[in-house]
Amino acid sequence: MAVNDPSAIEAQWREQFEAMKAALAELKLPSQASNSDEFDETDFEGYSSSATGQDVWDFISDDGEDDDESDFVEADGVPGINDLGSDWFETKCFEIASKNGLSADVFQNQVVSLLSGGGSPDELQIHLTDLVGFDDLDFIIEILGHRDEIIASTRQKEEPSGRRILSKAERESALRRQDLEHKSASIAASQTREVHYPHVYKSYHAGNTLSHSGRKYGLPAGSEHLQFDKYEEYFVPAGRKGTLGPGQKLVEISGLDGLCRTTFKNYKTLNRMQSLVFPVAYKTHENMLICAPTGAGKTDAAMLTILQTIGQYLTPNPMEDIAATEFAVQADDFKIVYVAPMKALAAEITEKLGKRLAWLGIKCREYTGDMQLTKSEIVQTQIIVTTPEKWDVVTRKGTGDTELVQKVRLLVIDEVHMLHDERGAVLESLVARTERQVESTQSLIRVVGLSATLPNYVDVADFLKVNKQAGLFYFDASFRPVPLEQHFIGVKGKAGSKQSKENLDNVAFDKVKEMLERDHQVMVFVHSRRDTMLTAKMIHAKAIEAFCTDLLDPVGHPGYDRAVRDMKTSRSKEIRELLQKGIGIHHAGMARADRNLMERLFAEGVIKVLCCTATLAWGVNLPAAAVVIKGTQVYSAQDGKFVDLGILDVLQIFGRAGRPQFEDTGIGMICTTHDKLPHYLAAVTEQQPIESKFSTKLVDNLNAEISLGTVTSIQEAVQWIGYSYLFVRMRKNPLTYGIEWAEIRDDPTLVQRRRQLAIQAARTLQQCQMIIFNERTEELRSKDIGRIASQFYILHTSIQVFNTMMKPQATEADVLKMISMSGEFDNVQSRDSESKELVHLKDDVAPCAVDGGIDTPQAKTNILLQSYISREQPEDFALTNDMNYVAQQSGRICRALFMLALNRRWGHQCLVLLTLAKSIEKRIWPFQHPMHQFDLSRPILKQLDSKEHLTIEAMKEMEPAEIGSVINNQGAGKNVARILSHFPTVHVEAEIAPLNRDVLRIKLYVIPDFQWKDSFHGTSESFYIWVENSETSEIYHHEFFILNRRKLHDEHELNFTIPLSDPLPTQIYVRAVSDRWLGAETVTPVSFQHLIRPDTESVYTDLLNLQPLPVSALKNPGLEELYQKRFQFFNPMQTQVFHTLYHTAANVLLGSPTGSGKTVAAELAMWWAFRERPGSKVVYIAPMKALVRERVKDWGARLAGPLGLKLVELTGDNTPDTRTIKDADVIITTPEKWDGISRSWQTRGYVRQVSLVIIDEIHLLAGDRGPILEIIVSRMNYIASSTKNAVRLLGMSTACANATDLASWLGVKEGLFNFKHSVRPVPLELYIDGFPETRGFCPLMQSMNRPTFLAIKNHSPTKPVIVFVASRRQTRLTAKDLINLCGMEDDPRRFLHMDEDDLQLNLARAKDDALKEAINFGIGLHHAGLVESDRQLAEELFLNNKIQILVATSTLAWGVNLPAHLVVVKGTQFFDAKIEAYRDMDLTDVLQMLGRAGRPQFDNSGVARIFTQDAKKDFYKHFLHTGFPVESSLHKVLDNHLGAEISAETILNTQDALDYLTWTFFFRRLHKNPSYYGLEISAEEHSTIAAQQLANEYMVELVNKSLGELSQSKCIEVFPNGDVDPTPLGKIMSYYYLSHKTIRHLVRKAKPDASFLDVLSWMSRATEYDELPVRHNEDLVNATLSDHLPFPGHAFGLPMWDAHVKAFLLLQAHMSRIDLPIADYVGDQTSVLDQAIRIVQASVDVLTELGHLSSCLRMISLLQCIKSARWPTDPPASILPGVNDSVKDTTSLAAISALDQAKAKQLARSLSVASSQVGRFTRAVSILPNVELSVGDVTSSSLSVNIKRVNPLVERDARVWCPKFPKPQTEGWFVVVADVARDDVVAVKRVAWPAKGGKKLQAGSRPSAQATIKLPESDDAEGRKLDVIVVSDSYIGLEHRILGVDIPTRPQVDDDVGRKGEK
Repeated sequence: MAVNDPSAIEAQWREQFEAMKAALAELKLPSQASNSDEFDETDFEGYSSSATGQDVWDFISDDGEDDDESDFVEADGVPGINDLGSDWFETKCFEIASKNGLSADVFQNQVVSLLSGGGSPDELQIHLTDLVGFDDLDFIIEILGHRDEIIASTRQKEEPSGRRILSKAERESALRRQDLEHKSASIAASQTREVHYPHVYKSYHAGNTLSHSGRKYGLPAGSEHLQFDKYEEYFVPAGRKGTLGPGQKLVEISGLDGLCRTTFKNYKTLNRMQSLVFPVAYKTHENMLICAPTGAGKTDAAMLTILQTIGQYLTPNPMEDIAATEFAVQADDFKIVYVAPMKALAAEITEKLGKRLAWLGIKCREYTGDMQLTKSEIVQTQIIVTTPEKWDVVTRKGTGDTELVQKVRLLVIDEVHMLHDERGAVLESLVARTERQVESTQSLIRVVGLSATLPNYVDVADFLKVNKQAGLFYFDASFRPVPLEQHFIGVKGKAGSKQSKENLDNVAFDKVKEMLERDHQVMVFVHSRRDTMLTAKMIHAKAIEAFCTDLLDPVGHPGYDRAVRDMKTSRSKEIRELLQKGIGIHHAGMARADRNLMERLFAEGVIKVLCCTATLAWGVNLPAAAVVIKGTQVYSAQDGKFVDLGILDVLQIFGRAGRPQFEDTGIGMICTTHDKLPHYLAAVTEQQPIESKFSTKLVDNLNAEISLGTVTSIQEAVQWIGYSYLFVRMRKNPLTYGIEWAEIRDDPTLVQRRRQLAIQAARTLQQCQMIIFNERTEELRSKDIGRIASQFYILHTSIQVFNTMMKPQATEADVLKMISMSGEFDNVQSRDSESKELVHLKDDVAPCAVDGGIDTPQAKTNILLQSYISREQPEDFALTNDMNYVAQQSGRICRALFMLALNRRWGHQCLVLLTLAKSIEKRIWPFQHPMHQFDLSRPILKQLDSKEHLTIEAMKEMEPAEIGSVINNQGAGKNVARILSHFPTVHVEAEIAPLNRDVLRIKLYVIPDFQWKDSFHGTSESFYIWVENSETSEIYHHEFFILNRRKLHDEHELNFTIPLSDPLPTQIYVRAVSDRWLGAETVTPVSFQHLIRPDTESVYTDLLNLQPLPVSALKNPGLEELYQKRFQFFNPMQTQVFHTLYHTAANVLLGSPTGSGKTVAAELAMWWAFRERPGSKVVYIAPMKALVRERVKDWGARLAGPLGLKLVELTGDNTPDTRTIKDADVIITTPEKWDGISRSWQTRGYVRQVSLVIIDEIHLLAGDRGPILEIIVSRMNYIASSTKNAVRLLGMSTACANATDLASWLGVKEGLFNFKHSVRPVPLELYIDGFPETRGFCPLMQSMNRPTFLAIKNHSPTKPVIVFVASRRQTRLTAKDLINLCGMEDDPRRFLHMDEDDLQLNLARAKDDALKEAINFGIGLHHAGLVESDRQLAEELFLNNKIQILVATSTLAWGVNLPAHLVVVKGTQFFDAKIEAYRDMDLTDVLQMLGRAGRPQFDNSGVARIFTQDAKKDFYKHFLHTGFPVESSLHKVLDNHLGAEISAETILNTQDALDYLTWTFFFRRLHKNPSYYGLEISAEEHSTIAAQQLANEYMVELVNKSLGELSQSKCIEVFPNGDVDPTPLGKIMSYYYLSHKTIRHLVRKAKPDASFLDVLSWMSRATEYDELPVRHNEDLVNATLSDHLPFPGHAFGLPMWDAHVKAFLLLQAHMSRIDLPIADYVGDQTSVLDQAIRIVQASVDVLTELGHLSSCLRMISLLQCIKSARWPTDPPASILPGVNDSVKDTTSLAAISALDQAKAKQLARSLSVASSQVGRFTRAVSILPNVELSVGDVTSSSLSVNIKRVNPLVERDARVWCPKFPKPQTEGWFVVVADVARDDVVAVKRVAWPAKGGKKLQAGSRPSAQATIKLPESDDAEGRKLDVIVVSDSYIGLEHRILGVDIPTRPQVDDDVGRKGEK
């Protein structure tokens, strides 16, 4: 049909219309629609609304049951009347709508609203046809015919409503509120009731239920509305005072537990409200919302919840032990935070709680803008009362106060109805953050909200996640202690006009007079301090006019005379005058004493009227019978204008009406202007549901969450908005928030709407450069700017301003201008009344010019800020408020700007901003003299300001007298000089060392240049230290440096690197600027004149594209078989080096990345050695015990067995005897050990047999143990050249930047292979993430936890992951945080890959609790502090992929070869106890960790993420890419190595020493990088003859210095001609591998008759213990340990955190057999004992050299004690098992060793050994050596001592019974020949049982030994008597003496020739 012809269309329409009319006529509809606009639902009750019985032709019902279907169809094709159910209607609507492209629900609503809208059928037809169109006329006819049923059925589908429907509009909106839930459930018609919750106490129902949109309530019953000519008044009568309901009774305090009884000791019972709350508040953990009128006692209700929390941390538990009243509190385990809306209230609550809980020793402190707390105060405080903003700032840091935030167990939020206020947004973000924390950490934080009565308390309860059946309490007005009668008065006249002001005064006076006539006292509340006085005068004046002054007259009052007396003390004349008039005033600007006086007089009734400001209502509990609020305009500095008095304040003021003890009702009146009357009426009579203000602050709050790291994607942002009150209200009342009804129906949880909000906010933030928002992945990442904004609470609008206005070279004036532009001041308005004063301030006060007039907010802000710094005091009251507001905000903004400038690296700008920030804080201009910061008199300061160049530095140099003359005041000179000595400046010295061409290492020494005075400096002073380019002032590096009082005099050094760019600046500046003090700044120029940048000559080998070699290339069946088990072909790197290593004897340096197969390369060289030099030895040197152990394990399993090789491990832990070493083919050892052994290579043949030395990780030359490696290589080369037997060297390292130097030192010619980092079998993706510098290490680490988790989800959701952390404690903390983050996932155990039984089995194996908890979630821990079995468990589970994550310390990277797909290096710093600070890890450690990424057998790529501080990011980028140049550190420890060579007599004179140095790597690097070694050569001279000369002088000086040190330690003798000889002490030093400093100390201290404490202290001071790790806070552990030991730690004269003190304590703990509390200490103790044996034996030798017998024996006894783990004073038998050290037995071990079995049993009984231990006891007795001594072969020059063991050996190798000593020991003896009488040692020899015939000592043999001792010549002509003492080296007190051995005299030589002649 042609549609385009209009006439045709019309005709068709008419035709259809007629048909429709006819059909309608057949239906016989009533001719007229019901007129009544209101019809009752009961009209429809007869109709069925069942959903069955649809028309079968429309569609078959879902359930498909035929009996429900109606097959009956009426003749005319219209469904039966009962079948017109709503489902049919919906379906039809859906079909038509979808045909016309409309939204079905909207279409259906429109149809229904037309149907239910009344009107005649004709009108309806027309409307419906418009809506539906002509194609569906049948539908129109049907619905018109069954209009009523359709309305009824749809109505029933909605929420049935018991009210009558009033008007068309309301009906429509009622339909709009259909909800998805009601749509899907058909609910039978019923009457609406509010849901009843158990704890909602409303005494009456005023019929004021919510209207459809939750908008309006009616006024309570009995209210009146009165009209007068000057005002209108609403009067709301007082409610009845509530009484107890049936079955309710008050809780008696006496019946409660001790905790409540003592806290509520002045109460008899709780009041009615508290009694109802008590069971939930005190007996459960439920979140609560308590709505109650002001004055109902909410604070005490909160007190119950506080006590409930405290109760969990008390012993005994008060709930269990009701009688107890004495409790011990675990005060460190919990915090309670009480958020109060105002500072005044916070102070009041702090005082209240503090007093009531003081008896428990619980501290309560206020933490607000006014009251800052230090970190230590926070730690000591249990209850913190704070304001929402402050708590927001604290929790925003996310890290700063983790101590605080993570321990919170209860959060009380007072006045929750603030949600409605501007500040509500802050509360929402707090609660959201807390809830998020609860979800993420699974920690219980109880949230308790207190609020005034509010209508939509259910919403607030939802928001606080309160269980409405348990924790929701609502108390109506009947719970007020005094019911309140309210008057709302609106005065007529235009607001602000003179008329209205006069009316206001009159009304206020009338009301006051009315109250006074009833004999009530009145408080009149006004809104500025000035008004209090004006109103007081006005009332008095009007009273005189009305002749009623007698109402006010106080004279007759009994307290009046005393009042007059007290008044005399008041300074204020006005107050004194007012007293006679019976009126008082009260505001915060008055003196404290005056305020107290006013409060007292009003309470006593002397004063009848008190004019006051709202502070009185908040801060002081002072009720009155009646309160009058006069006017509701309050000046707000923040908005810069008058605003309406907040509802909070009104409620609080009304809460002061009525005194429970005097009146039975209180009267509250509010006088406002006519236009504001409805507002206050609605708000105060609780007709307004409170709405959310969150969206206004959404952008800034989102930024805070992103910088906290809690929101990292849009999805998380959506979830976060879901925690807010905004979300609760958007769902309840969508229209207010602009949400269409259809939207909430399609998306009931508003996900899309929240997404939209989040995305908009994120885009805004991205425009401000505050975050990075990746629209594709929807990832949100914080940026520094955003973090700074969040930390300093800066609005994003201000950040936008700063982004455009900040310039690197801005001046103070520019900065002031920029600050005044920020968004915080947009509301500062200028009023006409102030213009004169502002102009004066601008012209006469402000030093910097202000552009433009004074009428813009920016100009006014700028003027006020400058005036504030100039210490001006404006006269105008509002202006003063503005000024304080401006000053408060600017200080913060200026600090933020400083951080932004620092972030942009603008040095000049930083200085300007930091100085200005301090100016604002101190109110002193930078151009004024810094001495203004101290209390000095005006004239002195004037003098100082007038002198031009009088800097602090210059003044510090002057004498007091000079200063006196400068300031023309001699007397003050001394005072000024004293202050100057405290002025905190620091002096900085810098050392620079280039690492390569582009990177410079800087060491700063910070030297404090002042005396500490607590009153000035508190506990710490902080400085910003930055390094800037002298020309561009660009900052290269900055640090925040804190100087503690405790460490004022320590060395402070800062280490960091900076990039060097071309062209070099001539110098750089190091600035140290105090964070608090103006003028306390120093600048140190560092000149680059002598800087020589070493050439970075990186030579890299390219990986050639070779055919991989098959294993058969080895041409050795045994080896081939060995390798075929693992692989068929060598990898490309191995293929390339194969020939050189396997077929040639060349020295090789192989640099290639970790994990590229270097071990196999080393094996190739080994096979070469065994093939070409049979019978020779291979030495493998690895820099760490862990690596040695790994190599032994690997080679032991793989090579030793199949090939029959003998391996031996040589480490500090494992020293086999010489025979084993001689037999071994491969010696695997550490540098120290090999150094110690090869020192005496002349006497040790096996050292000379070595043909190949493999040095692994040779790049560790740069580390602490590097020098030893240098010495070894030099020594091996030296040995080779002297024995003419070449030693092949193979050095292996990661790719290094200066491979050529290393190669030339190793003597490598063609064997240099230096592959790039990219030559990995598994390619590595490397990401380096920078984190902002947070104050403190733990916070920084914590901020990395979430990114770690995201990295795991991102890169390796199912593959294994290793997370490396810096310390053992961090492994626990990190694992804990990862577990918390898992808790928020859908599958919290996503990282666990084993079933429950397997898991339980493994958990049973674990000993460490933290490990157990972690394994539960598929996370393992690994660090040296765990016991061996736990470490193995973690490794095994990880290796078998049963747990996916391993959190480990760096030891794992070195020791255990456990690769993973992803490696996260979480932080690159560790705590170094020596410098008591955090230090950067070695790059080699980081490389080693990265080497663990990527598993060759499973992955084709590995991923590594390095998390480090922003400042270090470039450093890692640079070096991980190019490799690190290796430098030497030999020059720092040269002396010990020279000493060793001199003892070995390889160095005989100074020239030898110089030649020796030329073998070293140090020598090669000295020429290449002289600046690094502190050799000053100017750049022109570099690599000239002159430079050679300088280098030689440098070396001579170095050698001389070392030799000087050695001779000072008596270890060598230096002769004038340059010869050097070793001394016996030097030989001892070298033999025992000790430092010469240890020997020096011992020689210095040694004395005869030393006590046991002496010898113990001497050895604890050994230099070897310098390296003993002291971790964080271990000084506290040491102090505790010290208290339980015989010799306290401070007996030592060193601080508790010193390593030597720790060694001293650990040795004692070992001898006292104390179990150590921490696994770390156990490990440390083992290493202390390990070194101890060496040190003690050396000490014995030294004391022998010195000839002190008694001390020597004492030292031997120390050795015995250390091995036996007992004190010399303990009974000897106590070393035996089962014997306590408290036995009184003194039998010596010598006697015990002679007992037979039976006697031993008898002894066991007498020592009361438990019967189960007797067997062990007798065995131990049999182990003790029973020996016989004899002395034979005595000549004048020697004697021999024979020792024979009488009882047989029980243990093989003659092992000693020392179960407590960590390593097995063998029996040994000291044979001491001495002269006991003269306390003189002649000789000492150590004797062990010799093994006969090269066999080991077997059990059962009775060995004997002989010691021949050479005696020194004696001068005595007659013989002498000597004593022989044989002392055991292991058993306490076991010694045998043979005294008085006669030594014959030396035979005289006769001259025989002469005698013969005589004969």
